[in-house]
Amino acid sequence: MSSVCEKILDSPPEEIEQELDKLRAELDNEIPEKSVDKNLLVATWNIRGFGGLTEKWVVADSDSPKRNLHALRCITEIVSRFDVVALQEVKGNIKSLRHMLKALGQNWALVLTDVTKGAPGNSERMAYVFDTRRVQMSGLACELVLPEEQLTQIGEDALSKQFARTPYAVSFRAGGSPLRKPKTFILVTLHVLYGSNATQRVPELKAIAEWLSDWATSINCYDHNLIALGDFNIDRADDELYQAFTSTGLHVPEDLHKVPRTIFSVSDKPNLEKFYDQIAWFTGANNMPALSMKHIKSGYFGFTDVALSTLNLTKTQLSWRISDHYPLWTEFSLEK
Repeated sequence: MSSVCEKILDSPPEEIEQELDKLRAELDNEIPEKSVDKNLLVATWNIRGFGGLTEKWVVADSDSPKRNLHALRCITEIVSRFDVVALQEVKGNIKSLRHMLKALGQNWALVLTDVTKGAPGNSERMAYVFDTRRVQMSGLACELVLPEEQLTQIGEDALSKQFARTPYAVSFRAGGSPLRKPKTFILVTLHVLYGSNATQRVPELKAIAEWLSDWATSINCYDHNLIALGDFNIDRADDELYQAFTSTGLHVPEDLHKVPRTIFSVSDKPNLEKFYDQIAWFTGANNMPALSMKHIKSGYFGFTDVALSTLNLTKTQLSWRISDHYPLWTEFSLEK
């Protein structure tokens, strides 16, 4: 990796470094500071077509892909502010991902799935990147596979085949000291099949909700601290998709209910807002185990005014360089 990813470590042109300074300042204002053994910052980000990379600071009209070193340094700055980030739309080509990990530094690690084959899978992977100074893997890594009896349920809202892109679960631990046990938690990320209409997404959403419910209440489960996060392709808050996702007691924090998910959000038309990306967990309702970590606050990072802002890009152009989705994040307390 070291021999092929060195360009991302080069000093950028002065004007790009100045823009990166503005991005860092905005991140300082918007994202909580990491505090040793006191807080945990978990994020999810669908980075559009996160695959190839043009190893230039400035791309020409003829260059493809349009994501370049400048854009990737912006992405890296954002990712670096969290302890662990679930990434969706990581492609078979992991050139951008490898360069990003190089830029993040030797204290960062990666775990990811193989490519999902077939047209619905869109040649995507699920991935987690995490700061090993703050978070370590605690032993479990698996893809969620539905049991046969769940696939043979009768009903329009039952899933009749496995997930188009298999959900990926990894356990982590954070914090801990001679006087305090570390917190262990499992992140479960997925990218729900969009389909030709909203109704086609209900079976996957309902299936993941039921799977997590069964897991959380099993006496043999690895850990009860389950957090679901990713791109669930939910159109509206409280629509049939949201109801399917939350049907077994998964709770989306209140402060995520009103933040935009995509750069194409229309602020003056809230009825058109999309709620694709979500972070959710069980709170004790519906006889489900409550998360043992205290939620502090959640939010998103709106990068459109500070990332590549001097290039006068259209939103579509920006989406292929950074993303069409904003990252969502949540902060937990690691203290008693």
